[in-house]
Amino acid sequence: MVLTLNAQQTAAALPMGPLIDAIGELFQAGCEMPVRHHHSFEIPGEEAGTLLLMPAWKVGDHLGVKMVNVVPGNGDRGLPAISGVYILSCAKTGAIQAILDGAELTARRTAAASALAARYLARKDARKLLIVGAGALAPHLIEAHSIGTRFEEISIWARRPEQSHAVAAKARANGFPATAVTALEPAAREADLISCCTLSRKPLILGDWLAPGVHLDLIGAFKRDMRETDDSAVRKATVFADTFDGVFAEGGDILQPLAAGAIHKDHVKADLYDLCRGAHPGRVSDQEITLFKSVGAALEDLAGAMLAYQTLAG
Repeated sequence: MVLTLNAQQTAAALPMGPLIDAIGELFQAGCEMPVRHHHSFEIPGEEAGTLLLMPAWKVGDHLGVKMVNVVPGNGDRGLPAISGVYILSCAKTGAIQAILDGAELTARRTAAASALAARYLARKDARKLLIVGAGALAPHLIEAHSIGTRFEEISIWARRPEQSHAVAAKARANGFPATAVTALEPAAREADLISCCTLSRKPLILGDWLAPGVHLDLIGAFKRDMRETDDSAVRKATVFADTFDGVFAEGGDILQPLAAGAIHKDHVKADLYDLCRGAHPGRVSDQEITLFKSVGAALEDLAGAMLAYQTLAG
């Protein structure tokens, strides 16, 4: 029998704390993960959409593939920018075991991967969190970054103030000290952890705004022509990636300063494999500015799908 989960059921099967741990364990153990397929498709009268196909498998255990459509214009329609499906199979027989909501899995595993990186890269005394962007990812990021960290202030900024107010209200209803802000620069200057989840093609967070000790989490821009911060921020930070292959293939926040000569490739010090396996210590000073660039990895989806299946199927 194939386990079929809608968005609500997918979320319920992926509690954030165990999901963070599951992703960390799979980064430590490793799996087979081909580079994802990445195709643009035209939409008349608006920005093109993106089709992503992301396979991964753990030998002798599970294999899975995610199909995701990203449509930036959906924001104007009041629709989610991301939709998709994940199919989990047995890696021994090929039999399909579960079908999960791809958008919900993507949102939760993306936030979980950022929180995993922050375990190694953010200051332990971080008290002010700034979320840049108020789409579907924002509530998950608030939840994920708050696992093990008690924030005194959580600020949400978005280009559309009504969206940031809506996210803040939802977060407060769930017990988080959240407030919508309209001025990005002062909020960024005061933050201990900045998490960006936008589809921006121009820098939003500037290097001149970054205080000593801040951790900058960049997860929204997943294509070469996208970016959420400027060359100055990348140059002054100690930079980490979710995976080297992914970031050097698609991470505009890193590829653009590389192309401009602002940094060299070895400026990216480690990825989540290195952090989870203890090959790199992560943050080494309270004054250090750290930057985590994520473009998403199929390993994270596989870890989430395996967790959901094991939780529900026993």
